[in-house]
Amino acid sequence: MDALRFLEEELQNLKDQGLYRQPRTLTGEQKPRCVYDGKSVVNLSSNNYLGLANHPRLIEAAIKATEKLGVGSGAVRTIAGQMDLHKEFEHKLAKFKNVEACLIFQSGFTANSGTVSCIMGREDVIVSDELNHASIIDGSRLSRAQIKVFPHADMDGLRAVLQEAEGRRTIVVTDGVFSMDGDIAPLDELVKLAKEFGAIVMVDDAHASGVLGRNGRGTVDHYDLHGQVDIQVGTLSKAIGVLGGYVAGPQKLIDYLVQRARPVLFSTSLTPAVTAAGMAAVDLLIEKPELIEALWNNAEFFREGLSALGFDTGVSATPIIPVIVGDERKAMQLADDLFEGGVFAQGLAFPTVPRGKARVRTIVTAAHNKDDLQFALDTFAKVGRKLGII
Repeated sequence: MDALRFLEEELQNLKDQGLYRQPRTLTGEQKPRCVYDGKSVVNLSSNNYLGLANHPRLIEAAIKATEKLGVGSGAVRTIAGQMDLHKEFEHKLAKFKNVEACLIFQSGFTANSGTVSCIMGREDVIVSDELNHASIIDGSRLSRAQIKVFPHADMDGLRAVLQEAEGRRTIVVTDGVFSMDGDIAPLDELVKLAKEFGAIVMVDDAHASGVLGRNGRGTVDHYDLHGQVDIQVGTLSKAIGVLGGYVAGPQKLIDYLVQRARPVLFSTSLTPAVTAAGMAAVDLLIEKPELIEALWNNAEFFREGLSALGFDTGVSATPIIPVIVGDERKAMQLADDLFEGGVFAQGLAFPTVPRGKARVRTIVTAAHNKDDLQFALDTFAKVGRKLGII
């Protein structure tokens, strides 16, 4: 008897709904125009915001670190020890983020889930925006704390939830930039409200690191809230262009995470190549603010172009620009037809986004040129009209 036979039915259900997707295969580098499944396309599906994934300085740093220190770190840092390169990177990040200390993780996902589940427990309350990333949701569940969800970016809803939780240790967690809609959290209002109730504040800056704030310092810098946000989480795999994540905050937070965060205790630390490349990326953020300026110029050009064509881009205010279709099959058809026309933009449906909110999500980068973006707009126009979306 095949104990996993039920999975065949589940997979068939996905196919019947038009939701079964095979990841496309990239040949060559992650660039604005590249080859997927043997086809040259304009790439609007990458989180490589600043084009750093193949920047010569990051490549050089990774090669030198590998030649000097090898390809692996050996084990978890509490067993094999932490490399001096890890500590150097954490000091650099802490200075960049204007905090006391930082701790690097294997991914942004483990940074979020490991932190929430570590510092909160059964008697505590986690207050979470309804559109927060899956890593926050999973970490909240692992903590076994009571989870209270407030409507997206709704401060009246947040106040009501905080009133219910009053008297208990509470943390308010929000994405800085929401990954499916591209809007920016009202962090200034959220912080003010959380402090009124004595709650901890945590922001996940996965899509804000390297994008928002001076030199890409994130939403805390964007709102000038330094010293008012207790925990900042970021990724090293999006605008930074490499791999991993980090937590930034007071020294006591980092000290406690080293002692108790499960990803730190039970998963091998970052390789020398990844660590060195991440350091080189932070240096570039500081030295070349024009990269971020180019990113925002391209984002505005593309968003305005889509809107002018009649597409619904929702509440996007960042380089994440969704084309909201609603119908799941039609959204997937839009993505497939765009690909055939030379544009790679991923279709997304439930459970990644709510039912009835299916979309094609686009992300432009600093490395795109106007010709490629105009080609993408022309292709969207052609396919959108064919499908009756515009």
